[in-house]
Amino acid sequence: MVDDKKLEIAGRKFRSRLLVGTGKYKDNQAMVAAHEASGAEVVTVAVRRVDLSRGTEEAMLNFIDTDKYFILPNTAGCYCVDDAVRTARLGREAGMSEWVKLEVIGDEKTLLPDVVGLLEATRILVAEGFKVMPYTSDDLIVARMLEDAGAVAVMPLASPIGSGMGILNPINIRFIKEAVSVPVIVDAGVGTASDAAVAMELGVDGLLMNTGIAAAGDPVAMARAMKLAVESGRLAYLAGRMELKQYASASSPTSGMIE
Repeated sequence: MVDDKKLEIAGRKFRSRLLVGTGKYKDNQAMVAAHEASGAEVVTVAVRRVDLSRGTEEAMLNFIDTDKYFILPNTAGCYCVDDAVRTARLGREAGMSEWVKLEVIGDEKTLLPDVVGLLEATRILVAEGFKVMPYTSDDLIVARMLEDAGAVAVMPLASPIGSGMGILNPINIRFIKEAVSVPVIVDAGVGTASDAAVAMELGVDGLLMNTGIAAAGDPVAMARAMKLAVESGRLAYLAGRMELKQYASASSPTSGMIE
């Protein structure tokens, strides 16, 4: 029987290997229902795009039960080091957490990361006591540099944010997993349950997704599908797939066959 350990990041353990976002839902009630169906324990929140004061009844943060979910602030929408660092500090000062999903975006059209700025921002925030989880390219060299800079996990993209194109470069994701010792969380581009299963079968430690759930026709059903896909892909990885063969191999034994 396969015995799996919990996902552990910076000494904190989580039962679920699925992390979810909070954007693009039609309303807060739909978000709450999808989060529940996902089984996730970590919910990421864009610091620059929410009411940190919870000043109104409909403020999104009022709909996240902090007894049930761990809030992971993120620096979405930041295009330079200064903005990303300032936003991470703002999230911490607002009482969210000293953890941060760090984004430093380098291109407005593709939303691909500026890895040079990302490394600089990681070093600054680590020195200030943050537990940094950087959203990065699927480049093992950059992943190693981020680990060396003190990142507690690396979060390579599967494909561009919100594209739903799935794992475009599976070999790169596998290379990253082999190259670093911190957890690898695939982030961005997962569009449906089969994408999630494929990612987990590569051996990554977890997945973070938002649009794949929030933009589905039925977000609650998709959230449950993603939950099951992550669990299934992880179990398949741990079980070890059969050897690939060029030719057929009979499933039934041939010895003792009736002539």
